[in-house]
Amino acid sequence: MSIPLSNLDSVLTSTDKAKGLPNEHYVSEAVFDEEKKAILFDNWSAIGTGSDIPNPGDIKPLNFVGMPLMLVRNSSGAINVFQNTCRHRGMILIDEPTNIKGVISCPYHSWCYSLDGDLFATPMVGGTDINTHESIKNEELSLFKIRSAVWQDVIFVNISNSAKEFTDYASKAIARWSEFEKPLYHGGESSSFKLNLDTNWKLAVENYCESYHLPWVHPELNVTSSIEDHYHIEEKGHFSGQGSHVYNQMKSSGGNVFPDFEDLSDEWDTKSEYIALYPNVLLGVHRDHFYSIIIEPISTNKTIEHVSLYYAKEPSEMPELKTLLNSNASFWKTVFSEDIGVVEGMQRGRSGLMFDGGKFSPVMDSATHCFHQWVAKLLKDFRAKQ
Repeated sequence: MSIPLSNLDSVLTSTDKAKGLPNEHYVSEAVFDEEKKAILFDNWSAIGTGSDIPNPGDIKPLNFVGMPLMLVRNSSGAINVFQNTCRHRGMILIDEPTNIKGVISCPYHSWCYSLDGDLFATPMVGGTDINTHESIKNEELSLFKIRSAVWQDVIFVNISNSAKEFTDYASKAIARWSEFEKPLYHGGESSSFKLNLDTNWKLAVENYCESYHLPWVHPELNVTSSIEDHYHIEEKGHFSGQGSHVYNQMKSSGGNVFPDFEDLSDEWDTKSEYIALYPNVLLGVHRDHFYSIIIEPISTNKTIEHVSLYYAKEPSEMPELKTLLNSNASFWKTVFSEDIGVVEGMQRGRSGLMFDGGKFSPVMDSATHCFHQWVAKLLKDFRAKQ
């Protein structure tokens, strides 16, 4: 059952007057299901990275809020996303990450599909020695293709097929970081990791948007890039986050640093930025590395963060920096892990019946309020159509 529309009106006002999203948005199964449709399926949600399927023929199955999908890199290197179900009897096609040189074969009745999703073999469909039937038209039975796009190696999907083109949807973020539109190279095995959180997915996004918590939750980081060095980033209806005027490159024991991305303007010598591109991907850019955190909603109070780090050169081109690659991954894992206690604490706090969404700091919480407003507006519009 949906909560009354009026409960969202207090979110859709100025930050100094607004309350946060009501408790139901963090604990209610009904609202979680509503958000799945209105927020996650109707927009461009992140589900994986190109580095998850680096080679032609690579396939990775996944479950996105109950939807069985598979990431597929075809023989020419292009990435497709399909619903992971056979068009015959709905059998799951791929259970584990794999590399397929030939065809995707259903384990049930061996209907076969190309890496581009085309059905081209239907064994015994017309009898024990007949592989065709006039009622089975292969061109009508390709795998269900999910609308997808790739930006900065992040794979986005629009499951409902109702969103505007991705380049329009993310145009403001693409424009803001246009200097980073260049090849990214995954840092290797240690540069991908995941964190399991006992919290609602939105709290992970909300926490990332603001630097207000920096002195208390990230005291070591606050020494090198203090809260006074930070500024807000707010593009209402698209993304929000924070930036810092101070970025100190990590150095090896011998004083080596990661190579910079080429042709950056001087402002990036000391600047870094961190945005939440709505609904569920957190991004960070620096002169010498980039990262993405894909927020995977599991249930009202379960979330997985999938972290990937990238650089301006392949790890094989900078073998002398292998230890530094590991150190950088360890650094960010420590920073992101420091947030777990607070997002889980906020989730537990949402069981308090008297909590009314909370009071935002007009100065320090405006970027978080941007996200709340975006969610509230989409839900209100969605409910009006029901």
